[in-house]
Amino acid sequence: MEERRANRLLSCTSPYLKQHAYNPVDWYPWGPEALERSRRENKPIFLSIGYSTCHWCHVMAHHCFENPAIANIMNVNFINIKVDREERPDLDETYMSAVQALTGRGGWPLSVFLTPELQPFYGGTYFPPEDQGGLPGFRVLLLALTESYRTNREKVADISGQVQGILERLGEVPPGGDEPAPVLVKDAAYRLYENFDPVNGGFGNAPKFPRSLEFGFLFTYYHLSGKNEVLQKLAFTLEKMARGGIYDQLGGGFHRYSVDEAWLVPHFEKMLYDNALLPPLYLALHQLTGNGLARRIATETLDFVLKEMQAPGGGFYAAWDADSEGVEGKYYVFTYEEVEKTVGAQALPLVAAALGISREGNLEGANVLSRPRSPEELAAQFSLTPEQVAAQLEEACGRLRAVRAQRVPPHRDEKIIVSWNGLMISALALGAQVLGDRRYYEAAAGAARFILAELLKPEALYRIFSDGRVAVPGFSEDYALLAQALLDLYETDFDPHWLDVARQLWDRLEEKFLDESDGLYFFVARDQEAILQRSKSLYDQTNPSGNSMAARVGLRLHRFTEEARYRDRALNILRRLQPQARQNPWALSHFWTVATIHQTPPLDLTLVGDPGSPLLQEMVRAAYRHFLPERRLVLKNPADCAALEDLVPAARTYGPEGDGPTAYLCRHFACQPAIKDVGELARKLAELKP
Repeated sequence: MEERRANRLLSCTSPYLKQHAYNPVDWYPWGPEALERSRRENKPIFLSIGYSTCHWCHVMAHHCFENPAIANIMNVNFINIKVDREERPDLDETYMSAVQALTGRGGWPLSVFLTPELQPFYGGTYFPPEDQGGLPGFRVLLLALTESYRTNREKVADISGQVQGILERLGEVPPGGDEPAPVLVKDAAYRLYENFDPVNGGFGNAPKFPRSLEFGFLFTYYHLSGKNEVLQKLAFTLEKMARGGIYDQLGGGFHRYSVDEAWLVPHFEKMLYDNALLPPLYLALHQLTGNGLARRIATETLDFVLKEMQAPGGGFYAAWDADSEGVEGKYYVFTYEEVEKTVGAQALPLVAAALGISREGNLEGANVLSRPRSPEELAAQFSLTPEQVAAQLEEACGRLRAVRAQRVPPHRDEKIIVSWNGLMISALALGAQVLGDRRYYEAAAGAARFILAELLKPEALYRIFSDGRVAVPGFSEDYALLAQALLDLYETDFDPHWLDVARQLWDRLEEKFLDESDGLYFFVARDQEAILQRSKSLYDQTNPSGNSMAARVGLRLHRFTEEARYRDRALNILRRLQPQARQNPWALSHFWTVATIHQTPPLDLTLVGDPGSPLLQEMVRAAYRHFLPERRLVLKNPADCAALEDLVPAARTYGPEGDGPTAYLCRHFACQPAIKDVGELARKLAELKP
């Protein structure tokens, strides 16, 4: 068999693009060479956008892009461009909006046909090679679009012009309103309740996603309002997810979503951002209720990330694929017979009951592992103590892990994305605070040092590190999420360096992304390429938008520095986006988190003393014990405080009183007497009520 030659994608940094390097398609990466050839030869562009752990991207690649006959049609009639959506979210957002305008739906793989002027005139998602299930076959579609482009250019121009108009209207930001008042925060929370699933938790029906940003908003709303039904809904949902197959019961960590409404059968890919956004929710539940399951899930998820997603030099990889050996979920599922052989006939009844295992299975004859019964229920069923149940299950799960470790693992996307790493650094910093595990702090600080050393250059913060190279200048979300992470790191180790760099990132955000006309931030920097329109990426999707996170960072920087410019920018964002957020709280859920924190009476805790003092460390632990999203925590070492006092002017006010460390607690602009006793500090923090 003739060996295939590599195409241009082999030299790219993206693992996704490299997956297509040996396709017979004459692929280009997005760039001047491809765009200029399209204009020069007056050929339409076929733009394919996906990512390396996307199951249907793999299917279309296998059926269409590896097919020589289809590839020949593509090569003769189109300029073919491959884009990794995780590297170029700007292109993905623009052309996803275009396809949704054309078809009413979207997803990946994203397949878009463009004029040489980069305007879309046809699009969709997955196309089979031949007509199937109501979808046109890709081969026939290519020929039809080729003919249409050659003979009916007027219609192509009309369609592309209509789509351009829709994109321009979508990019318009309506006039702003006032700052979100408490009644609007309450209304947004109750709008979310309307879709709560009382049987399985979460929102809506299948497929069911872990709506981390919505849950995060509801935690802050509970903290502000004290409404117990909010906390009950969150606790119910997080437990259902933890017991379902969406959570990897053997290896820890969460899969992307469940295909059913009961969280049982997942889409098996594991994304860094999900495993960064979910642990803080479980940690919040543990802080608020002492819930042991929540603590365990947070710990296991962070441990999964350290074991399976941490790069040797620092930083965290992007994702694990859903597929193994070409089959989705093959790495994770077990047949009844496999379990029986692994754990033995004597242990099988308990293990099967505990992990939801049956002969018929729950996924094509195999079993996605879950935890349908509590240890107490299992203990009663098998006449054991909960401790005996736990011990027997741990032994059985260890054997199942060993079997799984012998399988071919899924592909891991080993590019490092700054914004996603910012989320992970924040999660690990919080884990270090709440769980008291220094491993999490070391990993968070190591990732931050790696990004600052390798990706923060004089000209820009870069978004991607892959294959030993940086690529793609960062977007507003990269700057904002990294700045937030550095503020979280400061409140973990109290090194003023993190505060200083967070301020530098803010200054670059202002310089490169700010629209002075309305005070919002563009997604793409002013010195970067912007296709069709320069959008502001207003909406919180899977991750917080650059604008909502900039508002959160601005409020925090103001609390540290007392500089009005940070607060003014943040409040402007809240005012500008309030009408859209009020209309659709789902689309701006992190916006509502920021608005809720802004409504919560501010809490400033300043600790003064020797950082090595056991008593001071006890005070720090007391501060970490409580869910206080409005907290600003500062530690001042009187022996070395010049850098801190330059950054945090309020720290100059506070000094030691008598022997040993001192805590100063101020709430809602009123300060309490100095506190010398850890127990007194713990009591005062526990008594705080919004």
